[in-house]
Amino acid sequence: MFLSVFDLFKVGIGPSSSHTVGPMIAARKFLLSLEEADLFPQIDKIHIDVYGSLALTGMGHGTDTALLLGLMGHAPENIDPDIIQNELAQVRTSGKINLLGKTVISFDGTKDMTFLMEELLPHHTNGLGFKTFDQKGELLSRDNYYSVGGGFVVSEAEMGKNTQTQKQAPVPYPFASGDELIELCKQNDMDIAQLMRANETALISGEDLASGMDAIWQAMEDCIDRGCNKRGLLPGGLKVERRAAQHYQDLCGSQERQLCDPAVILDWINLWALAVNEENAAGGRVVTAPTNGAAGIIPAVLRYFDRFYNQKAMDGIYDFLLTATAIGSLYKKNASISGAEVGCQGEVGVACSMAAGALTAVMGGTVEQVENAAEIGMEHNLGLTCDPIGGLVQVPCIERNAMGAVKAIDASRLALRGDGKHMVSLDKVIETMRQTGEDMKVTYKETAQGGLAVNVVAC
Repeated sequence: MFLSVFDLFKVGIGPSSSHTVGPMIAARKFLLSLEEADLFPQIDKIHIDVYGSLALTGMGHGTDTALLLGLMGHAPENIDPDIIQNELAQVRTSGKINLLGKTVISFDGTKDMTFLMEELLPHHTNGLGFKTFDQKGELLSRDNYYSVGGGFVVSEAEMGKNTQTQKQAPVPYPFASGDELIELCKQNDMDIAQLMRANETALISGEDLASGMDAIWQAMEDCIDRGCNKRGLLPGGLKVERRAAQHYQDLCGSQERQLCDPAVILDWINLWALAVNEENAAGGRVVTAPTNGAAGIIPAVLRYFDRFYNQKAMDGIYDFLLTATAIGSLYKKNASISGAEVGCQGEVGVACSMAAGALTAVMGGTVEQVENAAEIGMEHNLGLTCDPIGGLVQVPCIERNAMGAVKAIDASRLALRGDGKHMVSLDKVIETMRQTGEDMKVTYKETAQGGLAVNVVAC
């Protein structure tokens, strides 16, 4: 199944693609399915069960608020973050909710939304169960949905389908592994971005592809800029202070001294990653890249490339995004990009791998060097746990993005110094990541039950 640049890079809101964006999409998708089946007018009551990782860290990740927003018909890509609190306050004070903005029913969040921390649905730890009832109290409909990472949502029926038998999108160069991708590039004398562009434009026009990537890039840039200019405490009770604005001020005020410090570029890369993830933690508008928890890595590395090396204007940006998408799609197809499924190696690790490979490509690397950089980016994130303190996407998540961005650049530089030959292939490291995720204890997979989450007192 071909994954587009618009599948892996989605504009949404923080703090989590799996715990915020996904549940919002699922709630709206469930109600739209009832509307399509002509059952919507009969709804008098709705109940939501939240399972597994969604239940364990849902309050810190905004799952409860995301579900309410989805029921009201809001979509992550176009909701204004500034209206969210007012919308939620109306529901909580009135005890009513306006489903899809079309029909009002009573709703009590303490009774009509249950967090089942010890229970799981069969296919994924991020499970949601929806039930609706008519005026007689009889069950009208029910369905389960899974938020499988990166804002991807599937229903129970969709999850049960054999993906091998699903119809392949009509693209000229389908690939399911890194080896296949490299071979296709060689056979057709293409680089990865050219191959991806050919696949994308088999489905949409070149103009739509360009304008869509323009929007992604602009959203990333806007997020960095907002994060560099906002101060104060992040929400959630940990009293984490925003740092990016002070870092930005300090860097802008010491540019002469920076001329004597060859490592100062690291400060700027750290700043850009911190800025994005502070915005994400505050519930601001971000781009899943490929997830919200890892949203700062690719924008930081892409700005680094654009500010210091880009000679091709927007074509350089496009090539970066397309190459990153090809790499990210391999993880999505063959392993996971869900922290709740494989730990943070599936989020920060994948983003690091995507950024490393994409940077190598736009810096003139061969296809083999791109594959090498992507492999290095993941190899040194294997086993990375997801252990957010207080269930909030703040500590260690924000700093972890800064580290991931710098690591991606280092991986690219290592690969560009080589000839593309290396012992561990990208396919092998993806499979190793998948196996490592399976072996990892559930306490280290976005449950706030292990690691820093239990060894640091949240107060």
